[in-house]
Amino acid sequence: MSSYNTLLNGHGQHEAPTAGPLYDSSNILNVSREGRLASIVAGSLIASTAIGSITKHPFRSLARLAVGGYLLYRGLSGNCPISAAIEQRTGRHTTAINIRSSMIINKPREEVYAFWRQLGNLPLFMRHLEQVDERDSIHSRWIARGPGGVGTVEWEAEIVKEEPGSLLGWRSIAGSQVATAGRVTFEDAANGGTAMKIMITYRPPAGYVGTSLAWLLNSAFERIVQEDIQRFKHFMETGAVVNEEKL
Repeated sequence: MSSYNTLLNGHGQHEAPTAGPLYDSSNILNVSREGRLASIVAGSLIASTAIGSITKHPFRSLARLAVGGYLLYRGLSGNCPISAAIEQRTGRHTTAINIRSSMIINKPREEVYAFWRQLGNLPLFMRHLEQVDERDSIHSRWIARGPGGVGTVEWEAEIVKEEPGSLLGWRSIAGSQVATAGRVTFEDAANGGTAMKIMITYRPPAGYVGTSLAWLLNSAFERIVQEDIQRFKHFMETGAVVNEEKL
């Protein structure tokens, strides 16, 4: 079972669904910029040659037109259905960033849980999050930004498991640009504090190859998320945001 599904469920008893169509289908960018340019050039040449000889060699020209048209589609759209189909059939997916952290916060468990449960509070101390809008008690919309403010990605999420005061689990839903999930546990610690364990994972869509989502697998992005989590402790204990500009 993947770490993504295990993270969602805690103990892995039931496998959770993936992020949906954009995670599993081929309707995504999976061709590099260089590959797109090469496809456009080759497709244009093949198509123009086929059109010029269609009266002399109609069947051969139609076959070339099909190849040229496919290459043009591949280059203009950035999507290669053949590559995506092969990756789905072989079960190959991009690697994910899996972030695990734990800490002791010198605040009561109920207070710490209540603050985190208001998901709109997360961008106050998490620099990689630009915005979190709560639609209702279960659904929310997230926007994250990459290192140096380069690139953004957004997704709709839902709470999939909640034990008030003790556990909160969420995941991206169908139609999301990225598969992501999180799970946080809250336990009483000595001296009235709170012991937290946090797990967050990010995975670009299946078939992904070097698109604008590259920063999701960047070690710098992983480090930012780790620092954001640790910044939560400072925020809860002092009520102040670490004096750093958002990326």
